[in-house]
Amino acid sequence: MAEMTRLKSWQEELASLVEDTGVEYSGDAAASAEVGLKSDGFVGFVDFVGGGDEVVEKESVGDQIRGFLMASVEMIGELAKGCRDVVLQSLGHEDSYVVRKFGGHWGKVSKRLRFLNEFLPEDRDPAHAWPVVFFVFVMALAVLSVNTEPQSPKPMPKKVYIHPPSADHIVISDGRRIAYHEQGVIADLARFTLISPHSFLSSRLAGIPGVKESLLNEFGIRLVTYDLPGFGESDPHPKRNLNSSAQDMLEIADALGVDGKFWVLGYSGGGMHAWAATRYIPERLAGAAMFAPIVNPYDPSMAKEERYSIWERWTLRRKLLYFLARRFPRLLTYFYRRSFLSGIHGRLDKSLSLTLSRKDKTLVADPIFEEFWQRDVEESIRQGNPKPFIEEAVLQVSNWGFSLADVQVHRRRLQGSGILAWIKSAYSPPEKEVQGFTGPIHIWQGMEDLVVAPSTADFVRRLVHGATVHKLPDDGHFSYFCFCDECHRQMFSTLFGSPQGPLNVTVDANQDLV
Repeated sequence: MAEMTRLKSWQEELASLVEDTGVEYSGDAAASAEVGLKSDGFVGFVDFVGGGDEVVEKESVGDQIRGFLMASVEMIGELAKGCRDVVLQSLGHEDSYVVRKFGGHWGKVSKRLRFLNEFLPEDRDPAHAWPVVFFVFVMALAVLSVNTEPQSPKPMPKKVYIHPPSADHIVISDGRRIAYHEQGVIADLARFTLISPHSFLSSRLAGIPGVKESLLNEFGIRLVTYDLPGFGESDPHPKRNLNSSAQDMLEIADALGVDGKFWVLGYSGGGMHAWAATRYIPERLAGAAMFAPIVNPYDPSMAKEERYSIWERWTLRRKLLYFLARRFPRLLTYFYRRSFLSGIHGRLDKSLSLTLSRKDKTLVADPIFEEFWQRDVEESIRQGNPKPFIEEAVLQVSNWGFSLADVQVHRRRLQGSGILAWIKSAYSPPEKEVQGFTGPIHIWQGMEDLVVAPSTADFVRRLVHGATVHKLPDDGHFSYFCFCDECHRQMFSTLFGSPQGPLNVTVDANQDLV
């Protein structure tokens, strides 16, 4: 009778899969081998389950984890080798698309950089050494870029707070309300009245930043500032231009009881409105004081060199905003809503796309200036409407309706009509009349100003011969005009001479008291 073949145990099956040694064990021999292994201590723990000859070995959790990790490492290694082979076959083959497309260029670059191989040791293959050098370099940069020092938490951005209305108002002839603010002496005691239109992203609260009431009283000055149409608490103007801006100043002066002439003060963007006053209401102005006043950067009177010197100091973003204001003003809404109309306070230079000088950076970092700036911005954007800001930007780069050369005093020839007037003019000297602004114009310009280029003052002086330009060697755009007591005193002394205090108003002793 033929001997029946015994079924193999799982150990024998596993051994046959891993390595076939050609030796087969009978059931008794296998059992003896297993018992021998157990007795010698090579099998950790063996259970006999369900009787019979079958032996089941239990592995510990640690052994299972180690086995899984080793298998994973081997799989990852094999995967990496496979990926390498694929890359070499796809990219390294001469007939591959990459080699045919870029092989020639890479060969030229490699030839030019071959001199770097001289810095390698003689026993190093460049093909293996340079990838290692590059990898170490990248790792070093990554380590250096990590700041290991404990970082202080970044302060939360400050949100814009819209304060309750606080301005005084007047109603002008077209029914609009204009908000204004007064400082200094009262109307009856004022020797001089200054009316100041504010600059871009500002309000009636700006005035002369940091000016002291005691200094205004010492010189007898009444300072009146107001919100431009659509800014702060002033109503918008449906068709605003520089002529209407000058007429607003005239109506403000009349409504506030300004007798005679007044001074106009323009700082930065407010200088545009001051220029308009000298052009459209010269008969009511006693003088004009301007600090780094802007001019139209597209003014046709500018020479090529003058235009270049004005544009070259500006940031790329500011140049873009000026271009959009001139060509595509509606697109400014997007930029304004992402900056100062976003509801969160930003940095001054970021909000206005400015580059600041050294002294300006020191000033704007002062908490006193920061508090003033944020409060002024909050009032400026009270209405939350980008339209007045777009109007202001468009006015800066559009045709102003006049040239700065028209501001100064000049004589216009009187011409009659008809042939009789022509014959008379041919035999007698022509009659002329004085036209334009006859008062003084003082301009202060910082030579370190990166907002309004110092060359702007030279351009103004070329066109307005009667203007007096005061060049400030070490000052920027903000450092002289804002929070500088000595600067304010120098300014008032230049404009008004020695301080004489308020006017002395005597009351008639015989006047009946009510």
